Amino acid sequence: MTPLFVYGTLLDPDVLARMSGEPSLPRRMMPARLEGWRRVHLRGTPYPTLVEDAGAAVEGAVVRAGPAALARLSDYEGSAYALVPLTVATPRGPMRARAWIAPTWRADLVRPWPG
Repeated sequence: MTPLFVYGTLLDPDVLARMSGEPSLPRRMMPARLEGWRRVHLRGTPYPTLVEDAGAAVEGAVVRAGPAALARLSDYEGSAYALVPLTVATPRGPMRARAWIAPTWRADLVRPWPG
């Protein structure tokens, strides 16, 4: 199982269940916070991405996805994003996870998400 940090549309339980193909996946979400990053719009889309920002933090969730769900979620996220390893804070302590993040040049650095 791959721990994923989700911070945008996949925080919606209906979207996560539908896109992962696993209706029970949203029940396994655990709150998480990513320090040192900021959520902004992906340029030209209604979707978010993350950019490093020492003074910021992003609230999201960690969910453990199996291979089939990970493949479906990767298809949903598309080629604009890459899975990036990072460490998030959870109620159980720090956890290594991966998040879909676009290259910085694709980020709209002035437009926070949502906004």
